This record gives sequence, structure tokens and C-alpha cells, in this order.
Amino acid sequence: MHLHTDSSWHYAQKISIGGAAAMKVEVWSDLTCPWCGLGIHRLDRAVEQFAHGGGIEVLHRSFPLDRGIPPGGPTVTMRNFLKQSAGMDDAQVEAAVGRVEELAGREGLDPYIVRDNNVGNTELAHELLAHATAQGKHTEGWRLFLRAYFGQARSLFGLEALLELGGELGLEQRETRQALTERRYRHRVRDDVRRAQALGARGVPFTVIDGRHIISGAQESDTLIRAFQKVWDTSHAPLDRVPPAREAADDACGPDGCAAPGADPPGH
Repeated sequence: MHLHTDSSWHYAQKISIGGAAAMKVEVWSDLTCPWCGLGIHRLDRAVEQFAHGGGIEVLHRSFPLDRGIPPGGPTVTMRNFLKQSAGMDDAQVEAAVGRVEELAGREGLDPYIVRDNNVGNTELAHELLAHATAQGKHTEGWRLFLRAYFGQARSLFGLEALLELGGELGLEQRETRQALTERRYRHRVRDDVRRAQALGARGVPFTVIDGRHIISGAQESDTLIRAFQKVWDTSHAPLDRVPPAREAADDACGPDGCAAPGADPPGH
């Protein structure tokens, strides 16, 4: 087994045409949600395969899952969490977790560590990502955290673990420590959650294309591509043109408007 490389854990950068993205895709997720990691991987592949993928801007939004664990609280393995919170037995845990691990492996994410990975409160980790975004490292931050967690089973919990990841992003440690201890970005993370809930999110991953086309769950890349095409066709439909009226007009203006310099007046 090998750890994730940038080739398997590659998330779409902000790409624009003529200085502005032609289509904006927002995806809400939690860092320890196994379906989120897989869903974001599928989203990236869809962007790569879509005919107009170069005009798509992907923006990650935070949605920390409430697992009843306070910030800085204890962590527990996913296996034990499902047993304790959902009342699952060993067979049910294996069925639930094995499914997403198997799908991830088929799609090139190997290893994809779920059942024995630790889960806990991710609010502070999301706040670090908000800080990274403010420092111009939005995509790099999300890519690093997902690769570290699912590919290497590294901790996303506790100040020191987060400072280590921040250092790998090139963030200045003193400033990062201050931002996290002050909870400087807590409001931004919670604003992300409130906005998703206002749009109808009841879980993650939750994807919104151009602010109006909503996709819930870790949909396959082909499904996402079809959604991209639908929105693209709607927003890039050709203009309907009505033929000008054939009526007499003055030199500069016709009954339907005035001509640009050097052109015949409308209606001529």
C-alpha cells in the first residue's frame, strides 16, 4: 500500500477564463467524513473530464459535523464511534465502512483509512483552513488536510497537530497559533454552516453549482459532469434575436433604436 500522492489527491484549482470563472462550484464538507473525501475526489475528476472544466472555480466550504464532542475533547476511532453513537455491531460497522473504503480504492485512493481513523471535533481544523484561505492557500490547505487524514491517518485534532500542518502549508507559526487560540475564524466557519443549512443542506458532502443547482451526497463523476453540462447550457445559451422592423426612419435613428457610428440605422 502506498500513501496518497498529489496525482491521486489532486483538487481543482481556481481556473478562470478572461479573468473570471465561467462557473462556480461550492462544496461543503467535513474533514473526517469519509464520503466527503471520496466526493471531493469525484468532483475533481469531473472537473478534469468536463469539456469546459478550465472555466470552473471550485470553492471548499466548511461543515463540521456535530459528533457531540467539544473542541479539544477526546477522539475515538470511527469503528468505536459507530458502535457507541449508532449502536452498530461489528458486522454493521464493517459493512458501512468497508463500502466507502472499497469504492475509494477502486477510484485510486489507496490507502483510504476510515474504520481505524480517529474522529473528534473538527471546528478548530476548519478554522485553520479559513486562516489558510486568508493567506492565499485555500486549495492547498484542503488538499493537505484530506491527504493527511485519509491517506496517512494523521491527527487533525489539537493545537500542536494543527500547527504542524500549518507549517507544512508555509503558514507563519506564531500568527497561526494566535489565530487559533483567539478563535479568529470561528464566525467564518459557522457562517459557512448557516449558509449551507439555508440552502437546504442536511448532511455532507453538499454541492451547489452557480448558486442554484444543488447536489447532495458523494455523486459519481459522470453524474456531476451531467449537472455541469446542464448548468453550462443554461448559462451559455445563445441570445434570441428579433429581426429589425422594416419601416422608414430618419438618417440617424430608426423606429427600433439608433445606429452605431458607421452602421445603418435600425430598421434599414
